[in-house]
Amino acid sequence: MRPALDPQTDSLPVLTYAFHMQAWKREVLRRYFPERTFLFVPFFLSETQLRKDWLDRIDLAASPEIFVWSLNLPETVRAFARRNEIPVHVVEDGFIRSAVPHAGRTPPLSLIVDRQTPYFDSRTASDLEDILQHHDFEGDPLLMERARQGMALLLSTGISKYNAPWREVALPYGPKRKRRVLALGQVDGDASIRYGCPRPVTNEDMVRQAVAENPDAEVIYKPHPDVLSGVRSSSADLSELARICTVLTDRIPLSRAFETIDHVYAITSLAGFEALLRGLPVTVLGLPFYAGWGLTEDRQTTARRQRRLTIEQVFAATYLLYPRYFQPETGENTTFEAVIGDLRRPVAPAFAYRKPPSWHASGPYGVLGWRHALAPIVAAAVRQVATAEDAVYYRHYPIDFFRERPERAFRTIGRLLYPFDERPDRQSDAPFRLLPECQSPR
Repeated sequence: MRPALDPQTDSLPVLTYAFHMQAWKREVLRRYFPERTFLFVPFFLSETQLRKDWLDRIDLAASPEIFVWSLNLPETVRAFARRNEIPVHVVEDGFIRSAVPHAGRTPPLSLIVDRQTPYFDSRTASDLEDILQHHDFEGDPLLMERARQGMALLLSTGISKYNAPWREVALPYGPKRKRRVLALGQVDGDASIRYGCPRPVTNEDMVRQAVAENPDAEVIYKPHPDVLSGVRSSSADLSELARICTVLTDRIPLSRAFETIDHVYAITSLAGFEALLRGLPVTVLGLPFYAGWGLTEDRQTTARRQRRLTIEQVFAATYLLYPRYFQPETGENTTFEAVIGDLRRPVAPAFAYRKPPSWHASGPYGVLGWRHALAPIVAAAVRQVATAEDAVYYRHYPIDFFRERPERAFRTIGRLLYPFDERPDRQSDAPFRLLPECQSPR
């Protein structure tokens, strides 16, 4: 059996093979985990490439471990790690993520490093579920006092997972004339829906169920902010849903969305937990991390969750024990309270980009570096077919931008434009810097 190393106490360096880490995340990980030596595995490798170029190398390492972003570890690697008892850590954004209204490419203020599975994967227990199931909350009075103060801090500041200046809205839904039910939309295909619903549920299912179960109430459907901003599409027909409920079209802070609401419906959204923090009854159609502990009306269940918990106990596990908090400028570990304090100060969010690649007369950019001249033309095309933020990202990571795209067509175009990969020593060792928001498209 391979020995498990603790990088905080063991003198041997931890060799960490990281899968599905975009180029900008690589520099953040190196900054946040300086005790680890990261080797970043390219995206979308074939089975043959994985076995030939990587698995043997991992097997020969003294005490390797694997980091993977979310549930993106190839099954071949997962089975290999299980056979060889190699630790796998699943990395995800934490519950306090950034000072912008979306994940974007800003350094996360908190990360989750789970030894089992992401917190939203209801198929098996995560580290968070184990904490909720087994931690001695009654015997930890200092933790519970932090939890009570932390809840009060979140509620008083209105801070959520994503944070940004918002347009002030006096009455988000207008004057109240009857009971109100809020249905919280999510992005189609979101991993928390795919892996957090033993029985599939859609946004439209949720809305129709909320309407059917509350015939005398005003049902309000709040689409996901990325849908409202046009960043992501939705399969739900908003014009059709508008026939049976009120569809929110304004982007408002989540803290304001709960004003005058009497009941909340969610599938697996973290916003459902934020409703619980505000004392609202919540019906969940999926199986999010906060379901099954006696706090919610659950439409799907798991036999694993047998304990009855208070909202303070679930908050303590979710916001204080489970995530790791970081100071983006220094990479140092920090605390929940410090992160909230920083978010209360209006500071322009920063984007984690290296400098654009410098001109090289040879290598992946061609003889005399002629492929550098492609950048302005390709960036303009990317802006047209993708987003302005993607165009900025391309300028800083021309080759990685194409290699990382999930669309096969993009990757094919990338191979035509840039047939050769960057050398590892030029890939992510360039000086890390945080670009202020004014240099970003958003």
